[in-house]
Amino acid sequence: MDNIKNFIKEYRGAIIGGIIAIVVLCTRLYELIIGIILIAIGIFIGNYIQRNKEDFKERLKQFIDRI
Repeated sequence: MDNIKNFIKEYRGAIIGGIIAIVVLCTRLYELIIGIILIAIGIFIGNYIQRNKEDFKERLKQFIDRI
C-alpha cells in the first residue's frame, strides 16, 4: 500500500495531466485550443510587423531578391 501512495505522490502532476489530456481529447476541445493559439500567433505577427514596418520591408525585400 505504501508503494501505491508513494507512486501517486511522486507522479501526481503526470496523472492529473493525463486525465486533463483525456478530457480534452474526448470533448474535442483541442480544436478550440488550436484555434485560439493560431489567433494569438496571428496577432503577435501582425503587431510585430506594424511596429517594425521598415525593418520588415527590408528583410522581405532581401529574401525576395535571394529567391
